[in-house]
Amino acid sequence: MNENNFPIIQFKRVSKKYKDLLALDDVSFDIKQGEIFGYIGPNGAGKTTSIKILVGLLPNYEGAVFIKNIPINESKENIHEFIGYLPQDAGFQEWRTVDHALKTFGKLSGLRGIHLEKRITEVLNTVNLLNFRYKKIAQLSGGMQQKLLFAQAILNKPEILILDEPLSGLDPTSRYQIKNLIKEFAKKDVTILFSSHILSDVQDFADKIGILNHGKLLEVGSPEELQQKLDISHIIEIEYKERSPFLSDLDKYPFIISINNNTPKKNMQQIQLDINRDIESSIHILLQEIINQKVYIRGFNLLKPNLEDVYLKYIKDDDK
Repeated sequence: MNENNFPIIQFKRVSKKYKDLLALDDVSFDIKQGEIFGYIGPNGAGKTTSIKILVGLLPNYEGAVFIKNIPINESKENIHEFIGYLPQDAGFQEWRTVDHALKTFGKLSGLRGIHLEKRITEVLNTVNLLNFRYKKIAQLSGGMQQKLLFAQAILNKPEILILDEPLSGLDPTSRYQIKNLIKEFAKKDVTILFSSHILSDVQDFADKIGILNHGKLLEVGSPEELQQKLDISHIIEIEYKERSPFLSDLDKYPFIISINNNTPKKNMQQIQLDINRDIESSIHILLQEIINQKVYIRGFNLLKPNLEDVYLKYIKDDDK
């Protein structure tokens, strides 16, 4: 990712209503060139509405959306020349062959003749569908049709990839393949917006994550920034040697919220600390208790919330 480049995609205070339903509520974010932006939220959060606005399919909204510093309302005619779009619920006409479908999409993107023939071969090889080029789409499984959607999205060698739930319906092997393809495109400085309602789909490779719920963008940041912004709790996990007693008589310390001596793992104790207290002082006192009580330990770890904890916490708090 080239961090010095300007934002290639910008949402500025975007709102969208469907009659009485506020699908997007004052959403703002930007994506730099070469970034992978993971757009995460439950079904119905507003992800698809955002994406349809971005690709020019929903013209009536409040706020502004820019691609390459140009308002999308002024670039609709040219937008499909450099954007690849994988929609969430777009079905192919099943009577077509794979080849016929891709030729149709290619011509819409300005590809013709031998260049289109060559590119179809390349993209089908990329998604491991080359042997199905002349099969009817009706003969493909749901997972194969999803891979075909990805093939059409990259057909025009896009500068920007907009992927709405691209891993839906894929088996584990295909999911792994598509994830790796997304990483490879990012290495080539392709900008990628990838939406999902499943955090694990994006957490391994997203440069930035936006958490959306009920049309509101709750937080935006790198995975590390999101974890640092939301301290859900601090938990000290102590693993004891066999037959060693656990720490006891800890209720006297106000910085201890709870003590769990019945964890799934044998000889393990979890002590939840008050996040508003000084963590270093709390740890020092617990280590002193280990010495004073003459207990024997194998491990002493401070557990911090992982990204899934952060995501679920944001969604849960917003739903209250």
